[in-house]
Amino acid sequence: MKLDMQMKLQMKLAPQLIQSLKLLQMPILKLEQLIRHELSTNPLLEETEPTAEQDEETSISEDGGEDSSDLKLDDKIDWEDYLRDDGEFYFRPEKEQGEERLEKTPVSEKNLNEHLMDQLHLSRLSKKETEIGEYIIGNIDENGYLVCSTEEITSAMDTLPERVSKILSFIQTFDPSGVGARDLRESLLIQLKEKGFEESLAYRIVRDHLSDLEKKSFTQLSKTLGVGFEEVQAAMDFIKTLNPRPAMGSFTRAANPVVPDLIVEKIGDEFVVFHNDKNVPRLRINQTYRELLKKGSIRSGETKTYLVEKLEKARWLLNSINQRRSTMIKVMEKIVAEQREFFEHGPSHLRPLTMEAIAERVEMNVATISRVANSKYVQTPQGIFEIKYFFNTGVPQENGEELSKRHVKQLVFDFIKGEDPISPLSDQQIYALLKKEGINIARRTVSKYREELKIMPARFRKRIVRAEANDSAGKRASVPPTDST
Repeated sequence: MKLDMQMKLQMKLAPQLIQSLKLLQMPILKLEQLIRHELSTNPLLEETEPTAEQDEETSISEDGGEDSSDLKLDDKIDWEDYLRDDGEFYFRPEKEQGEERLEKTPVSEKNLNEHLMDQLHLSRLSKKETEIGEYIIGNIDENGYLVCSTEEITSAMDTLPERVSKILSFIQTFDPSGVGARDLRESLLIQLKEKGFEESLAYRIVRDHLSDLEKKSFTQLSKTLGVGFEEVQAAMDFIKTLNPRPAMGSFTRAANPVVPDLIVEKIGDEFVVFHNDKNVPRLRINQTYRELLKKGSIRSGETKTYLVEKLEKARWLLNSINQRRSTMIKVMEKIVAEQREFFEHGPSHLRPLTMEAIAERVEMNVATISRVANSKYVQTPQGIFEIKYFFNTGVPQENGEELSKRHVKQLVFDFIKGEDPISPLSDQQIYALLKKEGINIARRTVSKYREELKIMPARFRKRIVRAEANDSAGKRASVPPTDST
């Protein structure tokens, strides 16, 4: 054993910087939750109501005001100061110039479990059969599928497999159609059976060839099944009307509305960026405790240490919130300047832009830009977009300029949307059309963009008859005509 000395360099982040980085990464809703938590745990923070006098004051300065180390701790209590309710340390949300627009979302009155339980309890089943049914319904997921096997149910309920199968088959007749199935194939077959198409071509395709649909074109299926192309086409059109997730829609949890962190509005000829913090509590340092510390009226050493520590945390929080706001506005203003055509005319005018370019313009680190853009939204005249939406790579043109990747993907989508269904465009043909537009990308890149758009290859999009002739084709395939056909 021996003692020796070593010298080394080590980088550490100050607690204030760590807190600033965490707050910068938070969406506005999480920031509001954090502030309310701090209000309930830190006696040096208080929430205030806006007044005309406070609106004229500026919010907390970057240095946070006086340093707590200058506070005197040995004077008597000054009751006049003790009862004062003003102060100089504030976090004030911005004035409500930008108006936030939230989408109304429907709320489901009953979830899937309650809906199925109501149907089960209205059925004439024995006590044991009802218990088995309740156990089965309890294992149906939010999409309507049974997530456990009949063997597991048999073992858990200590009953016969035939009894479990009987109750499961009974539950599979419940609303919504297709509920209680163990896989996609069984769910589609249940839906077809309830519609009275057990003898149809659509039923045969789902029963025998569902796993081959992604590999075989309509022509191959027609040869395998020994029927005409039009009949296969009409049958597939009808299968597409079935619900692959029986409980999706009415019984799924309503989506939470997006709350934008920033609002961009056009005022005159300029776009102005506002921070959407009008619902965030207005904060300030509790003047009573602060004056007590300044006057040295608190005698207990532990109490003094506790209050000084809470004062520092409160000031760090206020500084971090204000820094977060100024950083986000600064970054968004640069994005607006770079993407002005988008804000004027819409998504088709989105330009290529990288985080590195914005970081260079605002003189910040790329990681800071990433934190600003992560999981945050901005409300614009063109709609609500994730901040990340404005960052995208460019595709070179023959004139030397670049188009955004999203714009090229939109062109691919528009080409396919306007194609002749009898002779759909191949990836090579789309590549040629893009080349005519002066966009030079590889054919494999066209395929990649098409797949990202979730569009099938040309051989799966090919149709023999047009929409108006599909009625007769549907009858020949023993399926009813639908809107999609």
